[in-house]
Amino acid sequence: FHLSCVFRSTYSPAVVTHFYDSLGSLPKHPRCPLTPSLSPRKRTTSQSKTEPPLLRTNKRTIYTAGRPPWYNVTGTTFKEAFVIGLCGGSASGKTTVANKIIEALDVPWVVLLSMDSFYKVLTKDEQELAAKNEYNFDHPEAFDFELLVTVLRKLKKGKSIKVPVYDFTSHCRRKEWKTVYGANVVIFEGILAFANKELLKLLDMKVFVDTDSDIRLVRRLKRDISDRGRDINGVIKQYNKFVKPSFEQYIEPTVQVADIVVPRGGENFVALDLIVQHVHSQLEKVRANNRSALASAHQGQPLPKTLSVLESTPQVRGMHTIIRNKDTNRDEFIFYSKRLMRLLIEHALSFLPLKPVQVETPQGSIYEGKRLSGKRITGVSILRAGETMEQALMHVCKDIRLGKILIQTNHDTGEPELHYLRLPKDISEDYVILMDSTVSTGAAALMAVRVLLDHDVQEDKIFLLSLLMAEMGVHSVAYAFPKVRIITTAVDKKVNNEFHIIPGIGGCFCYLSVCLALSHTLFSVTLT
Repeated sequence: FHLSCVFRSTYSPAVVTHFYDSLGSLPKHPRCPLTPSLSPRKRTTSQSKTEPPLLRTNKRTIYTAGRPPWYNVTGTTFKEAFVIGLCGGSASGKTTVANKIIEALDVPWVVLLSMDSFYKVLTKDEQELAAKNEYNFDHPEAFDFELLVTVLRKLKKGKSIKVPVYDFTSHCRRKEWKTVYGANVVIFEGILAFANKELLKLLDMKVFVDTDSDIRLVRRLKRDISDRGRDINGVIKQYNKFVKPSFEQYIEPTVQVADIVVPRGGENFVALDLIVQHVHSQLEKVRANNRSALASAHQGQPLPKTLSVLESTPQVRGMHTIIRNKDTNRDEFIFYSKRLMRLLIEHALSFLPLKPVQVETPQGSIYEGKRLSGKRITGVSILRAGETMEQALMHVCKDIRLGKILIQTNHDTGEPELHYLRLPKDISEDYVILMDSTVSTGAAALMAVRVLLDHDVQEDKIFLLSLLMAEMGVHSVAYAFPKVRIITTAVDKKVNNEFHIIPGIGGCFCYLSVCLALSHTLFSVTLT
């Protein structure tokens, strides 16, 4: 019990994120295939001069600055991402300006979206023209504006999106698309960022980067030759035939719709400072304190119909007596907690929709049976304590896919913050079992459900499972997401001033999570 408190107070979310990532580099258990669905985001790399909110490993950079709630107590998004549009000629320094803005903003969860990713898929004839530098990549017809508007609109609303990856050497899209999620600020840059009316409606600030044409030509020569494998004659030919005329006809006139014009690009620190100040002022306008709002809501209401509590048999009551007892030793706490988790998982699976099937028995007879009517089941644990339920789920559901969401409370604001997530691919088609050991106010559960909805999981396909819940947490989740099925072994009535459930279980699940994770790691290493 004491080790639990030491772990909770000593190790920051950054260390925990690093711990789980280090587990990811070890051989995976065959029943626990985790498929990363997120590419690293372009975000600020420093919030503090003494302790930058990131960790660097040999494989990736982990940003530890959490994302505060982007939704209200009803579960709906209360603020959209602030979108900055950067327009300018080819090689004018748009990306440099974007990176300078990101550095100066000092705000986590900033996404940089490039228009270069949205070139149309070329036909065979167009690819042959492109190989001869005879295709105009600077014309509006070269871009897939329909896909671009759809992606930017979803990103602005906080949804998970997939961005195509364009290969400038082969002039085609790669098979692998990047998944991007969770933007507080979106910086969208492209030569024709202001050329489409639907795009302009999505931009909260429009910045035109104005750079001398000779400088742009020199930069383009350097970039296309060194980075894109072009020859100098082809680059100059393409510039004179397509780039320069397109700039004069389509790009330069759009300076009229710009809110700010930035001469000299990334070297204009005065203009960049004005942009950053304006963005900060816009972000400060919307603030919410979800946890305190949840604590004061829904008092005295009857429990929702979407709640299912495991029948309190003498066995279940006896196990609760053991795990609630402050004098219970660690081994007994783990044993009976895992036993309750198994019963909870079995109970939850009874709510999944089944379809009738017929199978032939070894005796040649027909048996009328049942089978899951959906595609598959995916488990998602709310780290850290929710991971304790993964083994019970894997013992019941063979070869189930698992995902993880790290949500921690900000001790200064008292609000939950999203620090890390790793979800399997195509989770939108699955029934999702969302696991957390306890739910008090429901703040973390609300955030986790919102994340799943943003990844297009259907609300009625989400099952929230917890060993113990407070009435407040049940009401909070049911009020915000009335189609989510809530399943637990017990519901306690009260939450104290520190948001602990009363009478409650205790704070042992984080310690239990680490014990289980370490034992799994040692087992994997031994096998290796």
